[in-house]
Amino acid sequence: MAGITQRDRYFCRMQQQPGFIGDSQFEWQTAGEGIRRKIMAYDPSLMLVKVAFEQGAVGTLHKHVHVQITHIESGVFEVEIAGEKKLLKAGDGFHVASNVEHGVVCLEKGVLIDVFSPMREDFLAH
Repeated sequence: MAGITQRDRYFCRMQQQPGFIGDSQFEWQTAGEGIRRKIMAYDPSLMLVKVAFEQGAVGTLHKHVHVQITHIESGVFEVEIAGEKKLLKAGDGFHVASNVEHGVVCLEKGVLIDVFSPMREDFLAH
């Protein structure tokens, strides 16, 4: 299989065999300046991603076809959805519909837990 890495094969097996997810099983990937992410689990219809932000890191405004629900595990973030901004902290969350512009600014170092439907195939390319 040309172009398929061992990591890709691992994730393909993972989606065929649902089960337990251990945080230490997965490696961090650089997702931007001061931003790292771990793809925790996925199948074609759903993806779970942990994203760590350093203070001051910016998840630039963007949009995608995927529906996104995000839980703020730790930290404080200024979240913008469709032009509306709110400060959210640990325990809060947000829901972004398909093709709605959104982004975050990390005000205090923290972690977001993102759920996407369908899965983000573009994340597997990295």
